[in-house]
Amino acid sequence: MTGGEVAGILVAVFWAILVSFLAVALVRLAQTLRATTKLVAEVTEQAVPLLADASQAVRSAQTQIDRVDAIATDVQEVTSNASALSTTVASTFGGPLVKVAAFGYGVRQAMSRTRADEAPEPPRARRTVIVGRTVPAPKGQKRRRQKG
Repeated sequence: MTGGEVAGILVAVFWAILVSFLAVALVRLAQTLRATTKLVAEVTEQAVPLLADASQAVRSAQTQIDRVDAIATDVQEVTSNASALSTTVASTFGGPLVKVAAFGYGVRQAMSRTRADEAPEPPRARRTVIVGRTVPAPKGQKRRRQKG
């Protein structure tokens, strides 16, 4: 054998080994691609129903939000009506009720003074209320009659 023949055999063996490695790599790559394709198909089978369920849940949530919005609008209207009613009642009955109560109090005071044989109570000193505190009136100052 000559040097050229040995070199040719070495190159042929090298190419055979290289082709074998490439064939093994291509077989493994093909297996990986098959497994990936199978996995994508399974995920697609499971994802489609999940997306449909999610879409239905979003539609249901939107319906509930619309209902809550309608309820909130009704509650706001009822609150407005109740406020208007309380203002009307206060303005209609508030003044006369205060006057009737004051008249009743005056009648009770007058009746208790005429019935009792004892002397009327001495007038109390006038007090002034300042920010939640009661301050007695200065000595020697007369009681003033309140208008009402």
